[in-house]
Amino acid sequence: MKLDTHDMIKSILDNISAIDHIKTADIPNIELYMDQVTTFMDSQMASSKRYPDDKVLTKTMINNYAKNHLLPSPNKKKYSKEHVLMLIFIYYFKSFLSISDIQALLTPLADKYFQKNEGLNMEDLYNEVFGMEKEQVENLKKDLMEKYDTASKSFADAGEKDREFLTMFSFICLLSFDVYMKKQLIESIIDSFPSD
Repeated sequence: MKLDTHDMIKSILDNISAIDHIKTADIPNIELYMDQVTTFMDSQMASSKRYPDDKVLTKTMINNYAKNHLLPSPNKKKYSKEHVLMLIFIYYFKSFLSISDIQALLTPLADKYFQKNEGLNMEDLYNEVFGMEKEQVENLKKDLMEKYDTASKSFADAGEKDREFLTMFSFICLLSFDVYMKKQLIESIIDSFPSD
């Protein structure tokens, strides 16, 4: 089966351009029960699921996050807008960081900014971080094209049929190396945090 690499790369770039985050204005300003939280997250983050049947969050996940102090405890089984913001951060981090690393990142945020009425709060932090997204998406698209161009030049002596697969393999390896190195860097930064 021949891969149509041009269409595949175009599709990847289109998908990256369509990536968007949940806007704070879209998060209800009322406290939600667990089922409402999971339904909200599933509907708002549907585009991030690999398979249609995947769940963004489950009740068990949320309970474990609270039990492991990644998420402040709900108020009478209700979750605030700030809980949802924390869950969004957890969702993104959990694909490449350990629970203890996420805890090291989020505990200081929760301690200092969760349910704060004066100065910076969780909503301010979320808006600031995700506000940088557009520029990063453009940088990512450029980086992907550069990596694909590099991969396209690999295995020049391989036969056409083998070269097509080996180009994709090289492209995946370049992307994986990038992820691996960034993960190592993130872990080093987390490890340098003061223990208190």
